[in-house]
Amino acid sequence: MADEVKIDKHAFHDHLAQLVTAWKHDKRSNDALFGGVGSMIILMGRAEESGFQKKNAMHFWLLGYEFPATLMVFTTEALYIVTTAKKAKHLEPLKGGKVPLEILVRGKDPEQNAKQFEKCLDLIKGAGKKVGTIAKDNSTGPFVDEWKAAFSEISKEVEEVDISTALSSAALAVKDENELRSMRNASRACTGLLTEYFVEEMSQILDEEKQVMHDQLASKVENKIDDPKFFSSLKSKLPADFDASQMDWVYGPVIQSGGSYDMKLTATCDSKPLHAGTIIAGLGLRYKSYNSIVARTYMVDPNDSQESNYKLLMTVHETIIKEAKEGVVINELYKKALGIIQSKKPELEKHFVKNAGGGIGLEIRDVTLSINAKNNRTLQDGMTLCISSGFSDIENPKPQDKQSRTYSLLISDTIRIRRDQEPANFTGSAASDLGSTSFFFKDDEGEEEEPAPKTKFKKDPKVGAVATGNITKTKLRAERATQINDGAEARRKEHQKELAHQKQESGLKQYSEATGNQNGVAQKKFKTFSSYKRDDQFPSRVKDLIVVVDVKASTIVLPIMGRPVPFHINTIKNASKSDEGDFAYLRINFLSPGQGVGRKDDQPFQDPSAHFVRSLTLRSKDADRMQDIAQQITDLRKNAVRREQEKKQLEDVVEQDKLIEIRNRKLNKLENIFVRPAMDGKRTTGEVEVHHNGLRYHDNRGNVIDVLFGNIKHLFFQPSQHELIVIIHIHLKNPIMIGKKKAKDVQFYREATDMQFDETGNRKRKHRYGDEEEFEQEQQERRQRALLDKEFKNFADKVATAAGDEIGGVDVPFRELGFNGVPNRSSVLCQPATDCLVQLTEPPFMVLTLDEIETVHLERVQFGLKNFDMVCVFKDFHRPPVHINTIPMESLEGVKDWLDSVNIQYSEGPVNLNWGTIMKTITADPHQFFVDGGWSFLSIESDDEDEEDEEEESAFEMSESDLAVSDESSEDESEFDEEASADEGDASLDDESGGPDWDELENQAKKKDRQGGLEDEDSGKKKRR
Repeated sequence: MADEVKIDKHAFHDHLAQLVTAWKHDKRSNDALFGGVGSMIILMGRAEESGFQKKNAMHFWLLGYEFPATLMVFTTEALYIVTTAKKAKHLEPLKGGKVPLEILVRGKDPEQNAKQFEKCLDLIKGAGKKVGTIAKDNSTGPFVDEWKAAFSEISKEVEEVDISTALSSAALAVKDENELRSMRNASRACTGLLTEYFVEEMSQILDEEKQVMHDQLASKVENKIDDPKFFSSLKSKLPADFDASQMDWVYGPVIQSGGSYDMKLTATCDSKPLHAGTIIAGLGLRYKSYNSIVARTYMVDPNDSQESNYKLLMTVHETIIKEAKEGVVINELYKKALGIIQSKKPELEKHFVKNAGGGIGLEIRDVTLSINAKNNRTLQDGMTLCISSGFSDIENPKPQDKQSRTYSLLISDTIRIRRDQEPANFTGSAASDLGSTSFFFKDDEGEEEEPAPKTKFKKDPKVGAVATGNITKTKLRAERATQINDGAEARRKEHQKELAHQKQESGLKQYSEATGNQNGVAQKKFKTFSSYKRDDQFPSRVKDLIVVVDVKASTIVLPIMGRPVPFHINTIKNASKSDEGDFAYLRINFLSPGQGVGRKDDQPFQDPSAHFVRSLTLRSKDADRMQDIAQQITDLRKNAVRREQEKKQLEDVVEQDKLIEIRNRKLNKLENIFVRPAMDGKRTTGEVEVHHNGLRYHDNRGNVIDVLFGNIKHLFFQPSQHELIVIIHIHLKNPIMIGKKKAKDVQFYREATDMQFDETGNRKRKHRYGDEEEFEQEQQERRQRALLDKEFKNFADKVATAAGDEIGGVDVPFRELGFNGVPNRSSVLCQPATDCLVQLTEPPFMVLTLDEIETVHLERVQFGLKNFDMVCVFKDFHRPPVHINTIPMESLEGVKDWLDSVNIQYSEGPVNLNWGTIMKTITADPHQFFVDGGWSFLSIESDDEDEEDEEEESAFEMSESDLAVSDESSEDESEFDEEASADEGDASLDDESGGPDWDELENQAKKKDRQGGLEDEDSGKKKRR
């Protein structure tokens, strides 16, 4: 084994330098942590010592191994190690670091050994009057006895100071990434053993009512650590380089039930049989010297009191974890836990554990980080804790048997403290909620749900078969839009003014000039890319100084000035080949700032002020090769653009957590269900199941879709009324991958028209003909639809209940408020719901959350048009507005009423606006946009149109005198017309017989205008315009 010892020199010096740096910093800061010690001693005795203490942890932290019979003397200048020759051989390579290392080799000569101890004692005395030691050190052995005898000679000259807390704070408590990785792997192994092996074994024992002892079951779990195949098949996904041989037990497995519980880390299993009541299971593993612990309480047929107490413990446990952040004092965590218990169930305060956990890492329990009411240490980023919340020895008011009279509850998790965010729960994948830890084995066949009593509703005589709101007072379509309730319109306008004022104030507050808020979206950043990191990565053909297209590196290598120069494909705009005379020319254009207009115009550059190569031209007589290179560059560019687009498209797709399946009771499920979008593009039936933390759909081909409750934003149920299908629709917070496509909406449905009932087997059918038979079929279909709606509605309610607070409940669209429109390509029925505006019948689906809408603008609202458009602008100004086009004008008032009722500001205008330009202007400077009036420009346009119409009408108003003059002139004109018609023949013979010319006629007309006052009116109208 000695030849296999390999100490990580880099980690050794990093850790040693970290310790010494913290020590020196503390000396400059009034010695608050190390107590003013000038030297420190870590003494290790014989190898067979039991227990794992600070001294063992320090050996593993520095060396990665435990070196028995070894003395370490630390000063602020160097480290001195006294050990045997065999161990010194492994320590010699560590010399030459930032902190000097001196190794004193012990041999068989007692005098020489004594001189080494004397040197250490001189170092201690020379460093100061205080020496740091580890309190309660129980090291034993001849080496220890010899050192203690030598140290006793100077014990009166120096003062021993306990450095346990200092070593924890400066060395052991805060973990680096490698240490955290080992703890994560240990945690995954723990949770895998607990959830995928112990729970299955325990469930089988309880289900089959076997008599299995605690220690026997613990022994089976303990032996599972030697099965590497088990860990390779875990669902918790251990890394590929996980080495099961480096695991060892540090705690348990401890299995307790039957009223006798010990929640200390020293607990062991007894030989009593497993009792079907309250079962506490805890286990802890060490992987690469780092530990992790997890414990859960499982309850069989719990009563209401037990469930209530467990929910309280869950609240306390989650609060401790949530509040454990950097900068928090440890005793505050314990006080908050007690505060919750005192406020909800003060009688349980005396049953709560005195220590709710402590530090964990190399040590299974770092007592300097114990979570209790007296610990004043402050949490830091990188610390790891084992949070153990529990109630001990609670009296059971409804015991099932003698062993159930008292019970205890315990939940333990290993967490990592993080900066400015909630801790990472390494063992959180082991479900601890009440639904996952409760098992029910009693017969519940008789507990069927009683049908709800039928309520008889009295029919309102005022309401007929048709809703009166849908009856119009006129048959003319053009007049329907004019049927407006003046009082309701006035109230609506007043409310809209209030909403506009609130929107303006909130916009000014959110986008204040001081904050410079750019809507939370960062500007585009330059993406670095490289072709080759070393010269030896160049293709071998570049030595011929030819153009080389390296597809693997996405690079074009060009010969320039006798040297191969690589250009990454992301720097190239395009390439083209042209012929001129005997030569072929290859022109390569590069991307650079200010290249005209286009989508690449806003592309970021690392230094836009630098000099850029716009293009390169290469000449060759080989036209075919030039054509081939141009084609290769074009294909490479297309592939690069396609990869970038695919990456951008999938960047918001999230990888969901693991679905926690229900295995201990009957599942709530819906059968013969189709899903949209269809997997593999094929339409097949399947089942939807409700599990602990989400839904699972699986079809006949084995395809599976998991939807977690935490990723559900809205849950809808749409009945089959006036539709061909009944729907349960899920709108997600983040898209998921279904097959090869990403989807933000998942829909489960069944066809309502394809009812499976016998149309020909009815014996009464032969006696009924015509209308009677059709009427019976309609009644049957109506009943089938009602049953189908009830089945889907009940399932949707069960999903909402299982999800709890993560989903607000089941939302049902209001069909009576719906209106037809074209959100995509075809005209569909858009239906308002409680929190959304939805279209769930035809894909692509539309789900607009009302809380996310900033304002709505109605376009093409003008007299004579049959349709108008609706534009929804979101509070996230970088999100493109959604257009719903071609809404019938008859729905205008209904749309306005609905928008006003849900407190959404709306405006209307006669024309379509260029929303791309508008949103670009807003996002460029949101503060200036609201300073200039915000969304008021939309209502100003419509007001201006009304004013122009009024001005045009008023310009042609005439007084009574004007009307009299116009009547006289019209009579004169009629007389003139009669005379002209009578003499028409003579006038045609004598065209130029002394009549007035055109200039004279024009002057006469002006004179008449002045007499009638029309010229003044015209000039006045021009001035007004």
